[in-house]
Amino acid sequence: MKNTKLILLTLTIIIANNIFAQNTETKKINWISFEEAVKLNETNPKKIFIDVYTDWCGWCTKMDQTTFLDKDIVDYMNDNFYAVKFNAEQTEPIEFMGNTFVNKGSNGPRKGTHELAQALLQGKMSYPSYVFMNENNQLLTIVPGYAEAKEFLPILKFIGSNAYLTTTWEEFSKTQAQ
Repeated sequence: MKNTKLILLTLTIIIANNIFAQNTETKKINWISFEEAVKLNETNPKKIFIDVYTDWCGWCTKMDQTTFLDKDIVDYMNDNFYAVKFNAEQTEPIEFMGNTFVNKGSNGPRKGTHELAQALLQGKMSYPSYVFMNENNQLLTIVPGYAEAKEFLPILKFIGSNAYLTTTWEEFSKTQAQ
C-alpha cells in the first residue's frame, strides 16, 4: 500500500512539473536579419527595431538576458516591429537602398565596424544602441544604452503606437507613469 501511494505521489509530481514547465515556456523575440526585415516591409509594412550590438559588449549581453526576455517586451516587440539583431562588427556585406555596406577590416585590437552600423548610428558608435525605422525603412530615432524592461517598454510604445507623430516624449512618458 505504501508503495502504491509513493508511486502515485511520484507520478503526480512528475505530471504537475510537466504541466508547469509547459505553461512557463519562455516566449522570445522573433529576431530576423536586416535583409529579411526590409524584404518583409515590401509586402507587410511594419516598423523595424534594430539592436546594434557587439560580441564584447557586456551591457548588450545584459539586455539579452533581462529586458529582451521580459514578457511584455517580447509581446509588444513581436506584435509591432520586425526585430533585428545586428552585430556592428559582422563581416557579411549588406545591400540596402542601392548601396553595398561592408566591414573593411580591423582597426586595432577590435574587429572593424560595419558600414551599415556606422550609417544607422550616424557615426555615434555606442553599444548597445537601438535604431527605430518606419515602414518605409527610414530612420526615426536612435536610443543608446542599456535599459530595464520598465524603462524600455514605454519607448517601444512611443514609437510602435505612432505617438511620436503627435506628442512629445515628455508628454507621452507622463501618461506611461500612471
